[in-house]
Amino acid sequence: MQLGEKAGLKPGKSMRDVFGDAILKVATENPKVVVLDGDLGNSTKADTVRKAFPNRYFNIGIAESNLVGIGAGMAGAGLIPWITSFSSFLLCNAYDQIRLSVAISNLNAKILGSHGGITLGKDGPTQMGIEDLALVGGLPTVLMLVPSDPGSMMAAVKEATDYVGPVWLRSSRVAMPHIYEEGNVPFKIGKANIVRKGKDLTIIGCGIMVAAGLDAAAILAEEGIQARVVDMHTLRPMDVDEIVSAAKDTGAIVTAEEHLLTGGMGSNIARIVASHYPVPMRFVGLADTYCESAEPDDLLVKYHLTAFDIVEAARAVIVDKKGR
Repeated sequence: MQLGEKAGLKPGKSMRDVFGDAILKVATENPKVVVLDGDLGNSTKADTVRKAFPNRYFNIGIAESNLVGIGAGMAGAGLIPWITSFSSFLLCNAYDQIRLSVAISNLNAKILGSHGGITLGKDGPTQMGIEDLALVGGLPTVLMLVPSDPGSMMAAVKEATDYVGPVWLRSSRVAMPHIYEEGNVPFKIGKANIVRKGKDLTIIGCGIMVAAGLDAAAILAEEGIQARVVDMHTLRPMDVDEIVSAAKDTGAIVTAEEHLLTGGMGSNIARIVASHYPVPMRFVGLADTYCESAEPDDLLVKYHLTAFDIVEAARAVIVDKKGR
C-alpha cells in the first residue's frame, strides 16, 4: 500500500524538492535572506538560490562548525541566514556551535536539517537523522518545525523566515502525499491541525507519519473505530491545549514519529498528558537501534513505522481504554 493511498491522498513530490521551491520563494521576496551550504546544495535543494541569486549563496564546504559560525555572524549583522545541511552532519559535527552561537545567543538564524528520519533509504545509517528531534529538543530557544506534506513545507519555510529567532526545520528526501489543499494550508506556529475527526482515540503524528496516521484511521474506520488524527507540525512550542483536548475528548492517544522513541515527539506528549489529563497511550517510532541501508518502504516496514503498526497500537490502546 502506497503512503496515503488508503486515505485517498494525492501523491506529492519529494520534500527536499519542495524545500528548494520554498527557499527560492522567500529569497525572492526578502533580500535579507541568504543561504549557507555545507556542500550538499544539490541534495538539500538549497541550490535553487545559488542559481537565482549567486551573491546570496555561500558554499562553506564540508565544515559544519564553520557553516554554523558564519551563519551566526550573518544573523548578528542583520541578515536572515538559512544554514543548510543534513541533520546528522549538523548535529553531530556542529552541535556546540548551534548551542553557543545560535541557541544561547538567541540569534535570528534558520537551520535546515535535511534527510531526517530513515526514509533517505540507501544512503545508510551514517546519514540518517534519527536523533535530531531529541538533540534540538535540548536547545530551549530553538523553534522546531516538522512539515507533513508539500503545502505545509512551503508554509513552514515562509513562517520560519518571518519568525524572529532561531528555527530548526526538518526536511526529508522522500515524497509525501498532499494532506492539505494546495494554496490553503492552515499552518500556524504552535497550533496543531486536526486533519481527521474522531471520538474513539487520537493519533498524533508529525512529518511522514501524519499521512500514515490518516491511512491507519481509514483502516480503523472499517472496524467501526473512529480515530481523530492530529498533525503536530510544531514540536516547540507544542500545542498543549490540543493535546489535552485530545485526551479529554477521545480518552486514548497513539503517537507516531519517524524518530527514536527516546526524546522524540511522543515522549514530550506523554509528559504533557501525564501532567494534565492521564489517558492510555501507545507509541509508534524507532526502538533503540540504528537502521540499515535499504529502500525507504522496506525500512518503514522492518522498523515498524507503517499505517499497520499504528493500527496495531490503536487497537491495543482501545483495549486499555475499555479496561480502565
